[in-house]
Amino acid sequence: MSQTAHIPSHRKPRRSASKLAFRAGVAGGVLSTIAVAGAAAPANAEPVTEKTLEMPTLGSLDADLASAVSASAEASQQEALDQSLAAQENAALQKAAKDAKKAKAEADRKAEAEKAEKARAEARERASRTAARTSLSGTSSFSASDSGSSSSSQVATGSAAAIVAFAKAQIGDAYISGGTGPNSWDCSGLVQAAYAQAGIDLPRISYDQSSLGTSVSLSDLQPGDVLYWGSRSGSYHVAIYVGGGKYVGAQNPSTGVVERDLDWDPPSGAVRIL
Repeated sequence: MSQTAHIPSHRKPRRSASKLAFRAGVAGGVLSTIAVAGAAAPANAEPVTEKTLEMPTLGSLDADLASAVSASAEASQQEALDQSLAAQENAALQKAAKDAKKAKAEADRKAEAEKAEKARAEARERASRTAARTSLSGTSSFSASDSGSSSSSQVATGSAAAIVAFAKAQIGDAYISGGTGPNSWDCSGLVQAAYAQAGIDLPRISYDQSSLGTSVSLSDLQPGDVLYWGSRSGSYHVAIYVGGGKYVGAQNPSTGVVERDLDWDPPSGAVRIL
């Protein structure tokens, strides 16, 4: 190729003058239209402003989540507390019902025991009345041979009858040291209570009781006399002579209150207080 050969240019060809003029005219028309529209717009028209949608920030989301978690925890805690209180109330009601049932059973047991004791007391009272009638009818009279005396038969009357009837009514009761009734006695407690039926107040101790009244021979006993074992001023046991050669006394824990013949355990002496 020769040095003078034509080499094509790589630059973009220039637009023609006619195209440039056309584009300039179009642009000028657009600008003119905008200007006319702006002149025709009302003077008090508010400028158009752009509104941007505000999106929640990460911090606000964390706060809302924390608040929701806290509310849920409080609700769970309150529910647990309510359940605990309900369980406690239920347990208290069950315990109250159990205690009431137990108290009723105990009250019923006591009522039955009182009823039985009342029946026994009524039985003793009937026995006492029967013994009194028997004594007054003469079946408790004793002869000279019964008591070892040469005196004629005698019947317990008046105060002696009341003392004898009471003593016999206690036969079968228990012996308890220091007992003064109504269902358990010791020897001097029974004698003291029997004499109280006749309105006579005796000392509580056996040797004080045997120190009262007048000494009488065992061959000259009368119903109501106080028998003693030991010395008169130092007796360790007392009983009541009930006639027919017998006496009633609170002997010991194994026998309780019994009626015995004089020869079963002969007394040391006797005193007459009536």
